Amino acid sequence: MILFGLLIVPLIAGPLSFLLRKRSAMEFVNLSAFTILLGLAIALGARVLWSGPVSLWNGFFYADALSALVVLLSAFVAFVCSIYAIGYFRRDEAEGVFLENDEPGETLVEQKLREYYTLTPLFVFSLVLVALANNLGILWVAIEGATLSSVFLVMFYGRDTSLEAAWKYAIIGGVGLSMALFGTILTYYSAHQILETETLSGLNWSVLIGHAAQFDKATMRLAFILILLGYGTKAGIAPMHTWKPDAYSEAPIPAAAILATGVLNCSIYGLIRFYILTAKCLGPQFSSHLLIIFGLLSVAVAVPFILVQKNFRRLLAYSSIEHSGIMVLALGWGGVLGILGMLLHMTFHSVTKPLLFFCAGNVQQHMKTDLFSKAKSGLIHSMPVTGGAFLLATLAVTGSPPFSLFQSEFTILRAAFVSGYSVLGYVFMAFLIAIFAGFLAHCANLVLGADPNLPRDDTDGWKKYSVVGLVAVIVILGFWIPAPLFKLIQSATAIVMGG
Repeated sequence: MILFGLLIVPLIAGPLSFLLRKRSAMEFVNLSAFTILLGLAIALGARVLWSGPVSLWNGFFYADALSALVVLLSAFVAFVCSIYAIGYFRRDEAEGVFLENDEPGETLVEQKLREYYTLTPLFVFSLVLVALANNLGILWVAIEGATLSSVFLVMFYGRDTSLEAAWKYAIIGGVGLSMALFGTILTYYSAHQILETETLSGLNWSVLIGHAAQFDKATMRLAFILILLGYGTKAGIAPMHTWKPDAYSEAPIPAAAILATGVLNCSIYGLIRFYILTAKCLGPQFSSHLLIIFGLLSVAVAVPFILVQKNFRRLLAYSSIEHSGIMVLALGWGGVLGILGMLLHMTFHSVTKPLLFFCAGNVQQHMKTDLFSKAKSGLIHSMPVTGGAFLLATLAVTGSPPFSLFQSEFTILRAAFVSGYSVLGYVFMAFLIAIFAGFLAHCANLVLGADPNLPRDDTDGWKKYSVVGLVAVIVILGFWIPAPLFKLIQSATAIVMGG
């Protein structure tokens, strides 16, 4: 019943919000739904650790430790974003943001809020379905569903730049998903003669993993290349990353935070499932070499754009490109350290990146700009909570000790040397140092400095709760990982290592 609850809660919350008229009712439904979702995700993780994989409807839905981890991260991000969204949209409404493009102001406000509070639960439902779908074809459908629901969130504000970003996101994402579909079909083709079935169960993960070593090798090579390009596009790895800066700049901050974490995690999750099948069929070398190339390229591409960036929301997009590259690179390094480092990085990034988006949203609403040059320095004076959190999140997301991403990046770097990629390990370390310097220089100039004599911002309580809460979680994770969470990550590591 846990699996059913995880799917039905957001699926009910979306249509229910559509039927409501009062803003407070829509806020209550979304916050309640995502609170329940987080509780169910924690229960799923505990159930998987206690009794192993969970299935529903004769294995149609299936959750092992890897699935439970991705569901937990998606639910956590959705929960914190639901808190922040209340204050964020109240501020937008108070400042007349929704009135800029239409005459009947009150009607448009209601329409836009209903649009967000209806689409977001459907978006999260698709992300949860990705992790719980046993069938790899349903997994593809779920990622397509996430794209369809999120593209309307990218164009939420209706500006010309929003429409352009949504168009680019839809076109590039559609091309990527087309390649992922062909890769899924080829995987089925390589397996169907061994399995001797033409039913949907021929694409079930729990069935495929037991026979992967017998799949047609030539077909699986082509299938993995298409999967890497397809789900790599959704994850935003280079050179298929070009939709990210525009989409992250135009979407509402809570939606952008879910895009930067939930969609990234689910895309990497899909890639991991096919990586396991490919490694069992062909051995790890073929897929590892491709992953290392694309992972290192993604980190390299992020370096110059972070160093010269003028827009702090686009800066966060290139940071996500860097982190998607780090996770893909860790999967390519392989071994226990590489896989463990990747899953630790996925976990810590999912906690840290929303805080950066929340701080950027607060600054943009207060300063009325997302450009470093127009947002005066000295943010710590006019917005002390946001300014302090922004600087802390900057140090955390760039892997500075003692924050948790330092632990995952150090583990991934160790994996490079243990796996025999010492030269590439040094190159990777140089890229990380350059990104740290550029990111810190931008954010330190924004946060520190002389008092710009701006009026102090009365940050809404809902936004303050989400920022302070995430700061507490990030600081705690820097020194202590809860034993059940670490055990779940270890169990997921064992799945990737041994299928």
